[in-house]
Amino acid sequence: MRRSFAVRAGALLAGVLLSGAFTVLAASTAHAADGDKGFTIEDPRITESSGLAASRQHPGVYWTHNDSDDGPYLYAVDSATGKTVARLTLTGIGTPRDVEAISIGPGNEIWVGDIGDNLGGTWQYVWIYRLPEPKELVDRTVKATQYVVKYSDGARDAESLLVHPKTGRVYVIDKKEDGGHLYEGPAKLSASGANIFKPVAAVDLWATDAAFSPDGAQLAVRGYFGGISYAWNGGKIKREGRLDVPLQRQGESVSYSADGTKVMYGSEGSGSSVVAEDAPEGAASGTKSPSGGGGSSASGEDGGSSAGVGVKFGALAVAAVCVAVFGLRRLLRRN
Repeated sequence: MRRSFAVRAGALLAGVLLSGAFTVLAASTAHAADGDKGFTIEDPRITESSGLAASRQHPGVYWTHNDSDDGPYLYAVDSATGKTVARLTLTGIGTPRDVEAISIGPGNEIWVGDIGDNLGGTWQYVWIYRLPEPKELVDRTVKATQYVVKYSDGARDAESLLVHPKTGRVYVIDKKEDGGHLYEGPAKLSASGANIFKPVAAVDLWATDAAFSPDGAQLAVRGYFGGISYAWNGGKIKREGRLDVPLQRQGESVSYSADGTKVMYGSEGSGSSVVAEDAPEGAASGTKSPSGGGGSSASGEDGGSSAGVGVKFGALAVAAVCVAVFGLRRLLRRN
């Protein structure tokens, strides 16, 4: 979604300072095109990929969508090639305003979160769409069910939609710079009236997306400058550690791979890359990831993987980004 002048200006300054860093990292990830090892989105129509969800019905396929100003479209991207293999056109809904997130629920249903708020949290309601994932991946029109969502404590901006893979319950995490909350929806959403979402737990991050592990036991929450792994713990989330979030120009999306061994991180922009990192321990059906190291800094180690050097390098670069962004914002506020 659109950012404030201060954030955009700070990001621009950081980009100038770190152009060399982006070049190095892009060289290692831009053309991996090897499924859960990472890939590049090749479709020129996808310029603001803002959500990411791994298909369970179609191995190696990830669903994504643009942010705003695109239309009611979803794209199925083959992670082996980075190419779009199907575009869905949603009907039965209004005109999307600010689509920010996508999730796969039980029964291979796709859930889409039109939950962003470019007006800074002033819309009195937002929308969630639900549709069946097609068994065949071809361009087609699909009828979706639209749900009206309101928050018990007032309007807010959000970019994270989660559907629990076992219970089907829908959750939203709002986006606040000093940390937000996990909001729980009704046990069953109603298409005929407003669905009230209530805060149930604090989230210690300026969240731009979140995802459940395939078994529903883990919750990954990402932001622009990092991420946190939580144990789901029946909805009483428990912080476990930090995620190895890669350095990206505008980190917008996150998804577990279908087998739960990887966490996939996406960003906006034309030809944007999706970077794979080892999932935290316990994410893949209660076991460590195949690499043996778990990959999450919940263990404080890089597992000896080649990504370790990039993560440490990225951490230094992220620190520089933070200084540039927030330093500039302070300067603007003073003036």
